[in-house]
Amino acid sequence: MRQKMEKLERLLERGGVKKDGALLAVSGAALILSLAGWRPFPFDIAWVSILLCGIPIVLEAIIGLVTAFDIKADVLVSLALIASVCIGEDFAAGEVAFIMQLGGLLEDLTVSRARAGIERLIRLTPQTARVITDGGETVVPAGEVSVDALLRVLPGETVPVDGVIVSGQTCVNQAVMTGESLPVDKTAGDEVFSGTVNQFGAFEMRATRVEEDSSIQRMIRLVQSADAGKAKIVGLADRWATWIVAVALAAAALTWLVSGEIIRAVTILVVFCPCALVLATPTAIMAAIGNATKHGFLVREGDALERLAAVKKVAFDKTGTLTCGTPKVVAAVSLSSELSSEELYGFCAAVEQLSEHPLGKAVVRSYRRETGNALPPCRKFEMLPGRGVGGNVDGRQILAGNRELLAQRQIRISEAVLSEAGAYLSKGCTVVYLAVEQNLAGYLALSDSVREESAGMIAALKRLNVQPVLLTGDNENAARTIAKRLQIEEIHANCRPEDKLDCIDVFQKQGEAVCMVGDGVNDAPALKKAMVGIAMGGAGSDIAVDAADIALVDDEVKELPHLIALSKRMMRIIKLNMTFSMTLNLVAIVLAMLGTLNPVVGALVHNAGSVLVILNSALLLGRKGKAGGGGQPVPENSIGKEGKL
Repeated sequence: MRQKMEKLERLLERGGVKKDGALLAVSGAALILSLAGWRPFPFDIAWVSILLCGIPIVLEAIIGLVTAFDIKADVLVSLALIASVCIGEDFAAGEVAFIMQLGGLLEDLTVSRARAGIERLIRLTPQTARVITDGGETVVPAGEVSVDALLRVLPGETVPVDGVIVSGQTCVNQAVMTGESLPVDKTAGDEVFSGTVNQFGAFEMRATRVEEDSSIQRMIRLVQSADAGKAKIVGLADRWATWIVAVALAAAALTWLVSGEIIRAVTILVVFCPCALVLATPTAIMAAIGNATKHGFLVREGDALERLAAVKKVAFDKTGTLTCGTPKVVAAVSLSSELSSEELYGFCAAVEQLSEHPLGKAVVRSYRRETGNALPPCRKFEMLPGRGVGGNVDGRQILAGNRELLAQRQIRISEAVLSEAGAYLSKGCTVVYLAVEQNLAGYLALSDSVREESAGMIAALKRLNVQPVLLTGDNENAARTIAKRLQIEEIHANCRPEDKLDCIDVFQKQGEAVCMVGDGVNDAPALKKAMVGIAMGGAGSDIAVDAADIALVDDEVKELPHLIALSKRMMRIIKLNMTFSMTLNLVAIVLAMLGTLNPVVGALVHNAGSVLVILNSALLLGRKGKAGGGGQPVPENSIGKEGKL
């Protein structure tokens, strides 16, 4: 039912936009015919525009005044429209109404519909849990699980509540909560969180936090609170409307009293209408959005680019944003005189080809991509949960796994080797040790890979005087390694979703407008809280995209500097438009007070000003900028002849 309602809502929204566009087209045609002198009816054809475009403006102005004494630009428009009709200047009334409704339609087109991010989070919440009782195992709604209940979680299932593993070994994908690029091995005594995914191995757990206290529910509350705290930018014409109305009425009344000619007063009201001022912002935003779309950005909030122009810091999640988000083998180190690093790599990939563990799959994927070689069959394969894998490859017994596996099989690792492998661990890598025929043969190091364009993009941001910041759930070593490679000075590691939210809040309390760029569910609260949230649309989660103001459709982060430069250029265009429109208004008012302009000519002058504003904004459509990814790509760690970094 909910999906049907969402679909109906989208259809109604599209239908509303089409309807408004059709009414504007009819009104515009009527004004053209009126200006050409076509008189097939006993009344001016401009009345079509007055009825279709003017009446909604008048009604909205009356409702706003009566219910909340809310003076907006439509109050002055209504006065000018009514006054023009009263003295028989139908074309002037229709033209003013048409221009104002055109500006309103452009604004509506730049505002996205209410997002469904929180609903997606709710759907992410586990629905059922396997409770272990004296009578066996019972499946119950996750909301009915009580603290200290004993639960079982099977491979592929989502952890229903927060708890501690009491038995079993597994591998859990915690990206939804921490953003970590690599899955985490878990065993008895380790904590697990609701919403995370059990990728390998069944385990039993004791519930510690349930229902509203669980991690996923806290995430939902964070997103809700962050969204509620983000203020929306109000249109400039509406912000100044009270003063515009007061000055216009005073000028019109004074002119009428001095000259005794009501037509001059009506002309002042007509030329005082903020048509060009109303069009100044939405036309520039629409043009900038069109430009951004060509560069791979989907702007989901109409005022997002306006907010982006004020940004002084850009906070990046690491995994999936600055990096590719998938682990790859960055080194193969052979410790055996009989095996080269390439042969060692091949043995490891061969024994891992039957593994369901994410790291094992990463080894096989990397080997096939880098060498293109076929893997020999692995016989007598055995999965050793929480330790690694074993099997027979080309007549040799192979073991691949962690230190605990080798210790269990009484295979010694020297201090020198541990120190050498520790260098990779200190850089945020994961190390897989390899033993051949019960002898240590070497190890592989796996790490997330940096996007080639990330370094150039960061350098381009600095040239725009925008400071990059790294906010990541990964450990300190991994964060510092990436930050050093990309020349990012400010680092915040081991960040949970609430930590990222707090960092954004601290920045903003210090008066620094912050843009958040992320891809995971754990980034959603920060994406909502930031002045502007930008999500990776390709690799990012649906929830992150829903929480963001802008989605980067093709994940080309090199285009981010262009977007920021475009937003700054857009704001300059808007300010130029507003200056021009206000200057034009001032000149027209003086001429109206002197009696040089009548309402029709005043309306035409006003129309010409609106056209010039639109043409100036259209310059943004072809705006080109340096994408920011033109610098030298960061050298990626690779396997050389010695198999070292």
